[in-house]
Amino acid sequence: MAERTLRGARLGGQSFEDERGIEFAARQQVGYRCPQDHEFEITMSVEADVPAVWECPRCGAEALSTAGIKPEEKAEKPARTHWDMLLERRSEKELEDILKERLELLRGGEIGPAHLHRANAKKRSASA
Repeated sequence: MAERTLRGARLGGQSFEDERGIEFAARQQVGYRCPQDHEFEITMSVEADVPAVWECPRCGAEALSTAGIKPEEKAEKPARTHWDMLLERRSEKELEDILKERLELLRGGEIGPAHLHRANAKKRSASA
C-alpha cells in the first residue's frame, strides 16, 4: 500500500488538476430579502430560471427576489366536501330513497348496533 500513495499528498488536500484552458459558465448574482430584512445574494448561471422565492439562510423564512420577480399565483381549487363527492355519484332523490330504506331497516332491527336491538326487543316483549 505504501508504494501506491502519492508522496506529499494529504487527505482532503488540493486538487492536482490545472484550471488553465477551462472556461467557466457565465454567472449572475441574484439578490433576495426576507421579511426580517435579511439580504443575501445567490450565485446562479445566467441561463438558469431565477426563482422568485428562496429560503433565507439566516432565519429560514421565504425571501423574495429584489429584482422584482413576483411569485406565480397558484389557482386554488375549492375544497371538495364529502357531500360534493356524493352528489357527483347520486342525485338527491336517490339519496332520499336510500336514507328512507336504511332507516326502515334500522328501525326494524335488521341493521345497526346490537345493543339497540336488545333494548327494542325488551320493549317489544314487555308491551306484548
